[in-house]
Amino acid sequence: MRVGEKRRFLRDPLQSIDAARRHCTTDVFKLPWGGYCVRDADLAQTLLRSPEYNTGKSGFFGELLPTRQAQVEVGHAIRNFLRAGLPRYRAELTGAVTELPAVSRWPAAGNMLVHRCLEDLLLHPDSSAATRERARHAVRGGVVFRAAHTWQRARAEILRARLLTALTEEVRHRRQQPVGEPRDVLDALLGACPHTDMADRNMAELYLMMYRAIVIPVSAALAWSVLLACLHHTADSPWPWPVDQIVREALRHRPVPWLLGRTISRTVEFGGVVFRPGDLLSVSPYLMHHETDRWTDPDAFRPERWDEPGQHGSYMPFGAGPYICAGAAIAQTLLAESLTALMRDARLSVADGDPRAVLAEGNVPRPFTLHRTPRHGGPGHDIGRR
Repeated sequence: MRVGEKRRFLRDPLQSIDAARRHCTTDVFKLPWGGYCVRDADLAQTLLRSPEYNTGKSGFFGELLPTRQAQVEVGHAIRNFLRAGLPRYRAELTGAVTELPAVSRWPAAGNMLVHRCLEDLLLHPDSSAATRERARHAVRGGVVFRAAHTWQRARAEILRARLLTALTEEVRHRRQQPVGEPRDVLDALLGACPHTDMADRNMAELYLMMYRAIVIPVSAALAWSVLLACLHHTADSPWPWPVDQIVREALRHRPVPWLLGRTISRTVEFGGVVFRPGDLLSVSPYLMHHETDRWTDPDAFRPERWDEPGQHGSYMPFGAGPYICAGAAIAQTLLAESLTALMRDARLSVADGDPRAVLAEGNVPRPFTLHRTPRHGGPGHDIGRR
């Protein structure tokens, strides 16, 4: 990537890829940092849904799971466990939101809020106290949520190594004393892989990968929902939109997984370009969500559009096709529950909010300050339950 392109990308990465798309006249365009991206929504759907481009294992798991069937079983096991754990998440939300300071710095505060409410589902209270404490240190130290600075990332690597050591011991212990119904995500993971010869350390790495994949999308999307709604409704009155519309529009306007790649397995022509085995071809949900000929006023944050028939284009906030995120529906539910709790009996407003994204673990907001002021009754006191 040239110096000028890198500067533009760092200044506003989503605008940068949109500019690359607009300056291209072909169906597939080259990305400034390498690889290619599909320009057209119909071709994007073909790439994401066609078996020809979705053979073999998902790249998300790397080499940790040996087969696609094993990947599917793990995804379904984690999804089913989290679905059953929704009441526990709701119960934790009440206390967590009550203790949230009147003025908090986001997305960091939202990260910790989501993690606190998921903590016992991720690693149940009867787990080793040392392992749970190392998990908390890892969250605060940039292991789960990517640290911003180089020195912080160096420290995060140390914390990650310590956490993996503790998790490896936890995996060894649980394999020696298996349980019935899963008590947490680690139990669900071990239950989905009962016959695998995966080493304890590799299982710990797989668990940490799933840990991050659960927490990061929910917390990032929650921060976007809060920021965008506050920026577009600055009046003292309650937000005029139902929670589900805010969530859906935030996931459209700023999808956390903004680029979905496919590694080409054989020589093939796609969109007028010949690809060789090993080439990377991507789809951008962000671009699909902002197509001017498929969405009305796509660059505007308009939650009300979801109550307007025929105003929707391609919508893929968690991917599409065989590799769609198995927990997509659960993630949206957790997000809606969290936003509802934040809105209940409170007025939300932001200071120093910037709608430009930072690309860290997906697409996340730049830091902003959230003011949460209690409402005492009034016509909007139950807005969060709409």
